[in-house]
Amino acid sequence: MALATPKQGTRPTTDRTKEAIFSHLDSWGVLDDARVLDLFAGTGALGIEALSRGARELVAVEASKPAAALVAGTLKQLKRNRSWTAELRARVLVRKAEALAAATADAPYDVVFIDPPYAFETEACNRLLADLVANGWVDARGVIMLERSARSDDPTAPEGWEITQSRAYGETAVFYIEAAENGEDAI
Repeated sequence: MALATPKQGTRPTTDRTKEAIFSHLDSWGVLDDARVLDLFAGTGALGIEALSRGARELVAVEASKPAAALVAGTLKQLKRNRSWTAELRARVLVRKAEALAAATADAPYDVVFIDPPYAFETEACNRLLADLVANGWVDARGVIMLERSARSDDPTAPEGWEITQSRAYGETAVFYIEAAENGEDAI
């Protein structure tokens, strides 16, 4: 199914990068029955792909109302599909990722996708990562996948967490961040 894309304001993850990300996550087995948080969701491609690969819950967070409405429409279509089961959950929040991360989570997520606009400053990115961990948004055995411009400064992992792998795909850099005591187990 083709995803609806807003006329402006989003930079969808390329197919090559998306395939590499999911090949990586599949090899770790982290998507099976996972709760997924997709920040700066844009078209919802990352979160929706996670659902198609075994995740059971998706919360897509997008500040742009038009983009969020398109993701909601895509999810509505998916929920009518025969492959959608009663165990699957998905919803869209129209909210800034930074505001969400600054609040305390009800329950942690197993996988957190962060794909901010390339203009999102490194310092803001580091603050977002720290808030997600400090406020309980990421399970201690979870994985944060951060996608940024390859020209940006590398992010700094929150205290007690580390960048376990990073890869560049043309203009895109992808970072995998895990709790320090779990990084070696996942590889």
